[in-house]
Amino acid sequence: MPPPAARKLRLGLVQSACTADREANIEQALAGIAAAKAQEADVVCLQELFAGEYPCQAEEHDRFAEAESVPGPLTDRLAAAACEHQVVLVGSVFERRSHGLFHNTAVVFDTDGSLAGTYRKMHIPDDPHYYEKFYFTPGDTGFISVPTSRLQVGPLVCWDQWYPEAARLTSLAGAEVLFYPTAIGWLDGEEQLHAEQYESWDTMLKSHAIARPRRAAAILGGERGLCAQRSAAGDCQSRHPGSAGS
Repeated sequence: MPPPAARKLRLGLVQSACTADREANIEQALAGIAAAKAQEADVVCLQELFAGEYPCQAEEHDRFAEAESVPGPLTDRLAAAACEHQVVLVGSVFERRSHGLFHNTAVVFDTDGSLAGTYRKMHIPDDPHYYEKFYFTPGDTGFISVPTSRLQVGPLVCWDQWYPEAARLTSLAGAEVLFYPTAIGWLDGEEQLHAEQYESWDTMLKSHAIARPRRAAAILGGERGLCAQRSAAGDCQSRHPGSAGS
């Protein structure tokens, strides 16, 4: 694989608003992959837990029924989309690893649809409307780089973005781009904090890109109760080559 400076890659970030209709959520994500490919994307990243409304706004036992194995029906559809459109695809799933053991998992597919790697979210928040410790066990994969035919993918997930060591260790493993499928946003009643919250999130992404010769990309979704921030990508000079909304 040639060094990063010798080639150009176009990243597609698919952002959408989710509802309680799981099939509609999946279909709109698949349509987003196709649209990104139509705009000549080489690598596509979906938002965190795109198949449903973010489950962790409350502690509800019935939400565990949404989890699937990896590989499983949802990852099979992602694999087919990666193969059909010949893109490297970074997805996010609510993983049922075994009875009583669940993870927030990023999955990476190569252009032939093969599952190139998985990363289980290491940093698990527990805040109002983000009760992830009720649902997810911290990951055991470590911070990894996933080799694909297009690039070395650095899969991370949402809350990992607040921890510099996650970005550093993933970069040291060989990752060329850090991907953060994300479900973070603003809560109703906190409008006076929106600018500060967004700037904090934006600064963290920029800092990862500045601190190492890598690019960092995050993609977010919006839904009932959570207003999405925009998606962003920062290069090593801390510029935003583009942002997307839904």
